[in-house]
Amino acid sequence: MNFPDVRLYQAEDHPRMPWRNGAGTTQEIACNPGGHSASFDWRLSLADVAQDGGFSVFGGYQRIITVLEGRGIELTVDGERQAPLGPRAAYAFSGDAQVDCRLLDGPIRDFNLIYAPGRWHARLQWVRGADPWIFHSSARSVLVLNAGGALAVELDGAPHRLASRYDCLHVEGQAGLARYCLRAQADLDACVIELSPRAGGL
Repeated sequence: MNFPDVRLYQAEDHPRMPWRNGAGTTQEIACNPGGHSASFDWRLSLADVAQDGGFSVFGGYQRIITVLEGRGIELTVDGERQAPLGPRAAYAFSGDAQVDCRLLDGPIRDFNLIYAPGRWHARLQWVRGADPWIFHSSARSVLVLNAGGALAVELDGAPHRLASRYDCLHVEGQAGLARYCLRAQADLDACVIELSPRAGGL
């Protein structure tokens, strides 16, 4: 029988660190086992953006960003202005790109997945609504970020509670297909990330 490594990362414990370009701060939520802020295969983080400016470059990585708090942002990627990005709209771009950010109406907080696309396949989806949400996954790493009120996550019937906003559940090393069920006292507001190694990538 397989027993995956299941960890709860509480929002109050997320470490804060400066951006690579020194223009702001990031709270690291989770990264691949054995990884750290300076060297990782994948990483989840929160960032507070208080002013217009450039993003740090992450050469060789893919990035997916979502606005969590605030009205939104407008990105210019390699000189091309993108459509305004509002809350819960995920946007993917290369970590090699030159990216400038313009705040639409005041500071924002965003959520970032940064990963090495040559080694990992990533799937990110936002789940919102009044009903419980069930999915099955055989991914090596599954992470659930709570972006709302208290959230319950069942993994093959075993309960786990994400009591606070930005708590994150990390399931690592699940063998075979696992069943997940997300339930909230109010409406669901959560992000589910599935990461699987690419053949020959690790």
